[in-house]
Amino acid sequence: MLNYIFKRLILIIPTLLGILAVNFIIIQAAPGGPVEKAIAQIKGNDVSVTSRFTSSGGEQLQSSQSTQLSSTSQDSKYRGSQGIDPDLIKELEKQYGFDKPPLERFINMLKNYLVFDFGESFYKDKSVIDLIIEKLPVSISLGLWTTLIVYLISIPLGIKKAVRDGSDFDIFTSSLIIIGYAIPGFLFAIFLIVIFAGGSYLDIFPLRGLISDDWENLSFFNKIIDYFWHLTLPVLAMVIGGFASLTMLTKNSFLDEINKQYVVTARAKGVSEKKVLYGHVFRNAMLIVVSGFPSAFINILFTSSLLIEVIFSLDGLGLLGFEAALGRDYPVVFGSLYIFTLLGLTIKLISDLTYVMIDPRIDFEARGN
Repeated sequence: MLNYIFKRLILIIPTLLGILAVNFIIIQAAPGGPVEKAIAQIKGNDVSVTSRFTSSGGEQLQSSQSTQLSSTSQDSKYRGSQGIDPDLIKELEKQYGFDKPPLERFINMLKNYLVFDFGESFYKDKSVIDLIIEKLPVSISLGLWTTLIVYLISIPLGIKKAVRDGSDFDIFTSSLIIIGYAIPGFLFAIFLIVIFAGGSYLDIFPLRGLISDDWENLSFFNKIIDYFWHLTLPVLAMVIGGFASLTMLTKNSFLDEINKQYVVTARAKGVSEKKVLYGHVFRNAMLIVVSGFPSAFINILFTSSLLIEVIFSLDGLGLLGFEAALGRDYPVVFGSLYIFTLLGLTIKLISDLTYVMIDPRIDFEARGN
């Protein structure tokens, strides 16, 4: 097993490299980079541009240079740069790190990422790692509690539906699941706001933020209540669409195992239904459920929470990455991509190890994985 873990850890390196390389090429080819954005601001304001330079000692110097318009047209690789002083464009390139060839920039980025140095944000005046750490608690709160509640609901419900397959209970719950699956999480979030957050009816839950403004002054017990009070509606909006697929996956997995010969044999020997279900079927049926945990957690943590963060004004990683992509804040884009990918690959490895904990008969090394 140690050899398998070592191989998987080694494979993380080329996987990370490939993902970063593909995204670097795509982003470099996309129009509207930070230099072009600065040029557009200069021509739009026609006043001054403030450039920020970083010395080798880490000190920052701000210098303001007035926009100079050339009397003749000039060739440039940036859209909208006609009439802009070439020296100013060179300063902008140096400021954003575009004064070096793409390959050199990519290699330097990889060297820095090896020591988790993601650089500074172009626009937020903070280091990327500080931004990620600052936003992480919000996304972790949403992802962790949503995943936990989804699994606590879906697994028992899926087992119950499998045991009572075809009954009125199975038909009724399937109808609710279809309705929940058909409703987008963001639409349900708006519905919750209208009903419970002072929209048109009740004003029970807060509309924005993860904690109250006076949270620091609250007692420990009241801090916990305040935290879950703010978390209730966002998590509920994310759970409504997340439990449907997992419930049906659990049900179908259990139905498949229940109909196998070893279950029929165990029942014929007089083994109790409870022992058959949880002593024999559960371990085999849960393998496929466990296999979906990494993708479910990553999806909830970094994808599903995006619109929920926007709707409930929760400043998390999803919103950070979305704003960075729109604003061409490349250090934040690549830094968060690196962290997300590394976390996803690590969780996938943990999932494989969980396989072995549930069923020791699984041997990844024997399979050559």
